[in-house]
Amino acid sequence: MRTVAVSVAFTAAALVLAPTASAELAPGNYNMIIPDRRDFHTWVWASNPCPPSIEFNPSCVRISANPAPIAKAYAWYGIATLQNGQYSMTVDVPDGLRCGDIYYGPVIPTHDVYTWDAKTLAGTLQSTFDAGCDGAPGGTFTYPFWLTRL
Repeated sequence: MRTVAVSVAFTAAALVLAPTASAELAPGNYNMIIPDRRDFHTWVWASNPCPPSIEFNPSCVRISANPAPIAKAYAWYGIATLQNGQYSMTVDVPDGLRCGDIYYGPVIPTHDVYTWDAKTLAGTLQSTFDAGCDGAPGGTFTYPFWLTRL
């Protein structure tokens, strides 16, 4: 009888003390995979909670995007917020569109909007530019991407 009581007590404690499922992006490093974008870089995103000076919100994360290799690319920072299971982040990137020779050709700044699912870590990037390569008109390219925890 005592064994049953102890088992019930431990089961109740496990249920009460178990961590709740969270849809928040855990702090850490993520490989950002974007197979369809014309870029020779891979990207590592570092995710951290937003500092209180930016926004006191547990659903707010600060993303540091770091290119590998660093050559001809800029690291950037963004703030992603979680609403209804979807993260959203907007950043202006000075080298978002690569023209001509992918390594040495000109680059064009883009206004990038990332949205991704908090559970699957898959989403889309909408990359908008005022003028395209070789004098082409501006536009928006949409790319699928996903994050994998490193």
